[in-house]
Amino acid sequence: MSEALPARAEYRVATFYRFTALPGLAALRASLARTCSDYGVKGTILLAAEGVNGTIAGRPEGVGAVLERLRREPPLADMVARLSHCDEPPFKRMKIKWRHEIVTLGVDGIDPGAETGVHVDPADWNALIARDDVVVIDARNDYEVDIGSFTGARDPRTARFGDLPAWIDAQADLVSRPPVAMFCTGGIRCEKATAYLRQRGFDEVYQLDGGILNYLDSVPEDQSSWRGECFVFDERVSLVHGLAPGSYRLCDGCGGPVPARGDGACGRCENRPDQGPFTRR
Repeated sequence: MSEALPARAEYRVATFYRFTALPGLAALRASLARTCSDYGVKGTILLAAEGVNGTIAGRPEGVGAVLERLRREPPLADMVARLSHCDEPPFKRMKIKWRHEIVTLGVDGIDPGAETGVHVDPADWNALIARDDVVVIDARNDYEVDIGSFTGARDPRTARFGDLPAWIDAQADLVSRPPVAMFCTGGIRCEKATAYLRQRGFDEVYQLDGGILNYLDSVPEDQSSWRGECFVFDERVSLVHGLAPGSYRLCDGCGGPVPARGDGACGRCENRPDQGPFTRR
């Protein structure tokens, strides 16, 4: 969406990523920390040798300043940020972290900057996933899929993104390398997941450009193949069409999404006793 938001927006939220070699990470981290502090911007930015991944929020001028600082790095000059807004701050602190990967798949030799799936515009997504020969895969985790997904999409029931390669390799109907269309929240997980498929010999691989957030922001609800709400990793918890706040909150016991109305019961607290407190990934 455009980087100009309605005047009524109290807080701007920006989600962004870029797979690219980033030199001078220590200096970039220090500069970003100063800019975020000066403008009161909060959220999380992950830095790695393979690129940057972040979601930040603050007043429009502050978010704009952080994005401008990132884009002063030549490899990030044309980096796209997906924007939304909210009435309350969605983050409590600012974290800028080092990572081996900006999104953890755990497979060596994956280079989304060199090879990934074909990016499909949201306007063309419905027609693609309606094809009989295309296997549509939700690349997100089980607790995300539980509150919303695309009609007909397959749910791998993964607890973390790093579980996805093993699930793919275990699917008998994928041995023939059929056309695959993948989607995730903002697109970054699909960059690596489709790169993995390409590495495994899949010739026809697609991904939803900008992820579910871009689709919900640009496809009218009456033309949508999306059902439910989209989980997001901040205090808003879930979003619906138009990127408006959804109807979920976080369970006090485990941190998973539960309906804001009702008794607040959460099956995860009982269904995962051996895994300890639920952790959003």
